[in-house]
Amino acid sequence: MKTLQNHIILFDDECPMCQVYTKAFVKTGMLPENGRTSYQQIPESICPLVDRQRAANEIAMVNTENGEVTYGIESLFKVIGNALPIFRPLFAFKPFIYMMTKLYAFISYNRKVIIPAAILPNTIQPTFKIAYRMAYLLFTWLATAYILTAYAHLLTGYVPIGGEYREYFICGGQMVFQGIIIFFYKRAKLWDYLGNMMTISFA
Repeated sequence: MKTLQNHIILFDDECPMCQVYTKAFVKTGMLPENGRTSYQQIPESICPLVDRQRAANEIAMVNTENGEVTYGIESLFKVIGNALPIFRPLFAFKPFIYMMTKLYAFISYNRKVIIPAAILPNTIQPTFKIAYRMAYLLFTWLATAYILTAYAHLLTGYVPIGGEYREYFICGGQMVFQGIIIFFYKRAKLWDYLGNMMTISFA
């Protein structure tokens, strides 16, 4: 497996998922031992070309030879495509790039509610995008309700069989009910709370 030399990937130190997959890149030899560091630990003067807010939204990769910076799915494609050249044609296929960019953004903009972690003081946080949070709530609602509906017959000794859409109404109802309470109790935490709640429901 070929190592991508002279590149450093800047991951989010507050994101357990980011830590795991960038560490995997190093362990598998896709990146050298010094090929990853957190963007929170990089002084701005060292990487003046890095858009620090964008790096918080999408993982950044810096070419240490020419200063070129890539972000998000493009950074991941560069690492994987270098190690496994067989995937390069796929990574150049525009419809695939578009779909993976959307999937990456869906996960990245919701990562703080998928796996909550302690937030370090005075650090740049990912931009909140309500469209991606709404998409996450919709996905977890439908997936959770579908699974509960599919297995409801196994609980007939404890819960009577309901209508075809009972679980959809229950899951959707809990979002509305708890959302109203949080809206009046701590409005600033509304979207984070709903995201955390639906992550737990989905799990």
